[in-house]
Amino acid sequence: MSEVTYSKEEKSKRVRGIIGASSGNLVEWFDFYIYAVFAMYFQHALTAPNMTSSAQAVYVWGVFAASFFMRPIGSWIFGRIADKHGRKNSMVISISLMAVSSFLFALLPTYEQVGMLAPFLLLLVRLLQGLSVGGEYGAVATYMSEIALKGQRGFFASFQYVTLSGGQLLASLLGVVLLMLMSEQQLMDGGWRIPFVVGGVAAIVSLLARSRLEETLSKDDEHKEEAGSLRELFKKHWKTFLLVVGYTSAGSLSFYVLTVYSKTYMTNLGIDGKIVGYMMTAALFVFMVAQPLFGAISDRIGRRAAMLAFSASVAIFIYPVMVIAMPYFSYSPVIVTLLLIFMMMLLSFYTSISGLVKAEMFPPHVRALGVGFSYAVGNAIFGGTAPAVALQFKGAGIENLFFIYVVVMLVICFLCSFALPKEPEYLHHDH
Repeated sequence: MSEVTYSKEEKSKRVRGIIGASSGNLVEWFDFYIYAVFAMYFQHALTAPNMTSSAQAVYVWGVFAASFFMRPIGSWIFGRIADKHGRKNSMVISISLMAVSSFLFALLPTYEQVGMLAPFLLLLVRLLQGLSVGGEYGAVATYMSEIALKGQRGFFASFQYVTLSGGQLLASLLGVVLLMLMSEQQLMDGGWRIPFVVGGVAAIVSLLARSRLEETLSKDDEHKEEAGSLRELFKKHWKTFLLVVGYTSAGSLSFYVLTVYSKTYMTNLGIDGKIVGYMMTAALFVFMVAQPLFGAISDRIGRRAAMLAFSASVAIFIYPVMVIAMPYFSYSPVIVTLLLIFMMMLLSFYTSISGLVKAEMFPPHVRALGVGFSYAVGNAIFGGTAPAVALQFKGAGIENLFFIYVVVMLVICFLCSFALPKEPEYLHHDH
């Protein structure tokens, strides 16, 4: 494999591209995850008061799951834009949509004000956010894989999940800060609107950064008749598409169990809600910081070895850690946090290269569409539904079986991972 050398100017230009793309990613996911962090505070305001609080929670988390079903549509629309009109244009439009939907969320009328229209408007605005995030993943993963330095693509591409988990972390941190400044009652009385205003403003700042990015899509690929075409994707690349759905299903399911559902799970173990907020913030911070390390490891050992390590290790440890160790040590928030961090480190074999593995499998003219659409389908069916499905298992008194379901998906991912090439870097051309 020929060595590629870059001038200092070229290197700094590419690093600036990574920062520009990933900063927008941070804001998109921050805006998306604010919902999960503040759901318990707005569920009373936006749903019928005659519902039980558990029925309100089921509706609000049902809306969370529903937004994931907008992602395939978002990834199709924005993937087509990215493959036909450029990665930059796609990322600029998706962040603009997120800014609009965040401000709309902050302005939502309560059930008291408009009755049944309130939960309907909640669903509508949330679906807009799902559309925006659906477009974000494929375009950013593609852009970062194309602009990253050869031989260090795993390292650079890991910043997609640094910012994705960073968005979650900032949402979690904002929850902690607002609880310091306000009472729970004040948050329920309208304080929950503040984070959505913050998110909208951050999206506008990010829009300015993205508008300066350099395009990575070549004119040849842009002008191909089949660029961004679903027909082309399914006709010539359906096997790759199914493989990526297989990776995503297990990866997203594990990700949402550990970063979203675990918050509810730990609260149900009897740990105080405020302390759970601190625990999640600490764990997400370590998870975020670890991404470049695991990305660099994948540059050394190869994507296949990293994917096999992820699926095997999480399949082995998730049941004993979540079902046996966490309840046993529930008296010690420190030990439970360390257990959660341990699981997140195993998950990092996947998350650090998640977008890159997929981008390296599709040709440029259908890359953003292929990555985004396959990711969105796997995520909608298995990722976003994780908290709602887990609560259904819990409601039926068989919560432990939920973790068996997670293990089964990881075994499928393990088998799918053998289809990846062995060598550490297998995009032999430079962009």
